[in-house]
Order: sequence, then C-alpha cells, then structure tokens
Amino acid sequence: MQITILGSGSSAGTPMIGCQCSTCSSNDKRNHRTRCSSIIKLDNNNVILIDTGPDLRQQALREGLTRVDAVLYTHTHADHLHGIDDLRSFCQLQRSQIPLYGSPEAMAHIADKFGYTLREPSNFWDLPVLKINPMNKPFQLFEQTIQPIPIKHGNSDIFGYRIGDIAYLTDVSEIPEASLGMLKGLKFLLLDCLRYKTHYSHINLEQSLHYAGLIQADSTYLIHMTHELEYSELSAKLPDKVFVGYDGLKLEVN
Repeated sequence: MQITILGSGSSAGTPMIGCQCSTCSSNDKRNHRTRCSSIIKLDNNNVILIDTGPDLRQQALREGLTRVDAVLYTHTHADHLHGIDDLRSFCQLQRSQIPLYGSPEAMAHIADKFGYTLREPSNFWDLPVLKINPMNKPFQLFEQTIQPIPIKHGNSDIFGYRIGDIAYLTDVSEIPEASLGMLKGLKFLLLDCLRYKTHYSHINLEQSLHYAGLIQADSTYLIHMTHELEYSELSAKLPDKVFVGYDGLKLEVN
C-alpha cells in the first residue's frame, strides 16, 4: 500500500495570492502547497482518492494519476470538494462509474449541490458519472476495511479515515477520546497542522504535537498548512517521528 500526498496546503494554498512572505516566495518546492488531498494505492492497484479539492486536475497531472476507483470525503468545504467535476476525466478514461463515500450529511450535500454528477453509466461521458454511498461505520472496499474516524472541525462533525496502518486526519479541531482509541498501532499518521497560532476550527502546531504524542504512530506527517509554516524552519522545531508533509510525498506500507 502506498499513500501519496497530492496537496498539503490549507484553503488558500501556498503561495497565497498577493503574498510575498518567505514561504510564498520560496524556491523550495516543499513550500509549494496545493489544497489538501491524498491518494492511497492498494496492492491490487485500486486507487482511493481522499477529497476532491479545487487543484485536483493540477495534482493529477503532476503525479501522472490516470485512475481513481473510489473517493472518500472528509467533509464538504470548498477546498475539499469543489474539484469534483475533474472526476469526469477518470470516468472517461475508465469508462466506469466512480463511487463516493462519506457521512450521510456529506453525501446529501453533494446530491444537492452537484446532483448533475450522479448518473448511471451510458454511452456519454461528457460529465462525471458518480454514485453516492452514505456511511457512518466501517465498510469493505477493494478488500480493505475503511474505518471512518469521527472528529470535530469547529462546530462540524466530520470524518478522518483509517485504512490498514495509515490514518488521515485533516481539518481537526478536536479528536474525541473514542476516536483516539481507533488510532492505535499506526505506521503513518497524516495530521492537520494549520499554523502556529490557535484557530477555532483547526489544531495548531502545539496541539498537533500533543495529539501525535497521544497517538504514537511510527511516523506522523503534518498536512493542511498555511504559508505561516515554512518547511525548513518548521522541520527544525519537530520532535522525533514527526515530519513536515509536502506535495508529492510518497509513503510505503509493506
């Protein structure tokens, strides 16, 4: 199993429009962050996409991604959903419908806002051909157990996901005690880390390190970062087993 970080950035991305800070003007490509998303490639070559941010097309071209077999949605804020129309390309390439999975609330939102994408396969592939699958408990997908992890995002209840020994938790303001119990024995944890200062709907660096210490994954990678977090500067502040994620990073689980 392999996970690739497609995007490690927050809703504004980095560089941020109109900003000339050291991160936004950096030549280090690890500071160039598209909106947050990842793919998991299973051993049977099925590809699971987590979220469809507005940079999906750019990310797919950068990574040579030509296949998506299913999408897991954490929640439906614009920076995690509004690239949904770019799934059309994968439907065209594969000539198949792509199933979407997420909370009942997330699936209802997609049906209301992007109902034109919910179609059965036909001879026409000019639009996405998608199917919603509401879920709120573990389910089987491509011979893997997908464990939704309930977390808080401000006032919203959203999902992270655990697949095997990998967990993906973005847009976190709190991880409930019961959810912490679902995160034992991880090889890799991808964890929200918005900035240095506190924020009402995201954990900051101090809080991210606190949760990383509680969860004790073999390796934790920080994601969903603003331009306030410069790669080299942040890396120098981190304890053992915690690393700065970046666009294009690939992690292998044997």
